Amino acid sequence: MIPFNKPPVVGTELEYMKQAMASGKLCGDGEFTKRCEAWIEQRFGCPKVLLTPSCTASLEMAAILLDIQPGDEVIMPSYTFVSTSNAFVLRGATIVFVDIHPDTMNIDETQIEAAITEKTRAIVPVHYAGVACEMDTIMALAEKYNLYVVEDAAQGVMSTYKGRALGTIGHIGCYSFHETKNYSAGGEGGATLINDKSMIARAEIIREKGTNRSQFFRGQVDKYTWRDIGSSYLLSDLQAAYLWGQLELAEEINQRRLALWDNYYQALKPLADAGHLTLPIIPEGIEHNAHMFYIKLKDVEERSEFNRYMKENSILSVFHYVALHTSPAGEKCGRFHGEDRFTTRESDRLVRLPMFYNITDKEQQVVINRIKEFFA
Repeated sequence: MIPFNKPPVVGTELEYMKQAMASGKLCGDGEFTKRCEAWIEQRFGCPKVLLTPSCTASLEMAAILLDIQPGDEVIMPSYTFVSTSNAFVLRGATIVFVDIHPDTMNIDETQIEAAITEKTRAIVPVHYAGVACEMDTIMALAEKYNLYVVEDAAQGVMSTYKGRALGTIGHIGCYSFHETKNYSAGGEGGATLINDKSMIARAEIIREKGTNRSQFFRGQVDKYTWRDIGSSYLLSDLQAAYLWGQLELAEEINQRRLALWDNYYQALKPLADAGHLTLPIIPEGIEHNAHMFYIKLKDVEERSEFNRYMKENSILSVFHYVALHTSPAGEKCGRFHGEDRFTTRESDRLVRLPMFYNITDKEQQVVINRIKEFFA
């Protein structure tokens, strides 16, 4: 069976994990955590990066940092992972879903302004498949209405929008280092990017259970105390050691994935030209990270038939999100503003192909051959 995903492995992870074990410090904010945070800050031009246990944790941190209160409204796409909405619902917010662009599957920035009310506090663009949302428009709306922007860049590490790294454009950015992402912290992991310097001190406190423990370890205070609400949002240094091995080879991983993505695109373009399927779109001014390769079929029935065929041929292809506003919790905790022209329709058509750093050229060719046979 050719799997849909395998966690990326570069070969140095075990050695770095052994070094972390030998250091005697396995909890958060160890040497490897500091290396990873500094790498992200320097590579992407971010004032402060804090490693976390997951992108979910980073989103929860963001909601606390923005002081989201019951009754506040947060605007986001319905086509996203549940963590995007959960983080704000946990603070009592109402989620306002808006439609997506059918070509990129990203939030339709032209639909946002009409969804803004006096209760709106934040906009959460989700950079689907590592392809950037239209951030200039979103940031302009945020400035006009005095709103915060939290970038869900779970899939966007190494992608850029007009030369700027995803996650560094909004007030806060959130990364994922889950095993399904381009770079992994040994299964689970994330990072909170603080782009508004006025938020840095409080972000550190929220991450450390609401205490100024970080200042204590830097020798800035003689003891640490409970200062604010917070939780334990630190990543184990053992996991940071695993991640460090991958960040060292980030460009190599990125180039390999881009090559795989291009292989799929070129091989399947004749099928797209013949009207059998739709290929991904990368808008001008955007550099993506080849996080995933998806195709779109005619409808949900054809997609189900396609996935069955692939599975029968020992290949795992999978669909993705079910629109959140159609779920029981989505109906209870949010509302869809405007017309659902594309969210449900396009999510029913989309199917993701096997795409991971360690897939072989031979395996990818098998996938391509089976797709061609399906449409023959």
